[in-house]
Amino acid sequence: MEKIVVTTSDASAPVAPYSQAIRVGSFVFVSGQVGIDPKTGKMVPGGTQAQTRRAIENLKAVLAAAGIGLEHVIKTTVFLRRANDYKTMNEVYKEYFKDRPPARTTVQAIPPLKSVLIELEAVAYIP
Repeated sequence: MEKIVVTTSDASAPVAPYSQAIRVGSFVFVSGQVGIDPKTGKMVPGGTQAQTRRAIENLKAVLAAAGIGLEHVIKTTVFLRRANDYKTMNEVYKEYFKDRPPARTTVQAIPPLKSVLIELEAVAYIP
């Protein structure tokens, strides 16, 4: 199967040597999205709630570049800097994944960029 790089300027640009997403067959593997505004290249202000919203908007943009949407996401992994932000992240997350949400794992982790409070990666399926 061919490995296709998915890229868009509508999501934050990679800050290291990785692709925004890779499509292989019917699967799209989206790299971790954070709360960086693609227009400014800076972290959005407003804490975990704002960063969660921006990370999901970045995810939507990468998926759109692959020709799909959030409804095609089958698995996400959420990385939180602080475990006590779980409730705040969930409040925003459920706005985007209302019906038939994807499988999900949420873990506490310390991202390499100090300003990152949340990172979200996803796997999507193209029927």
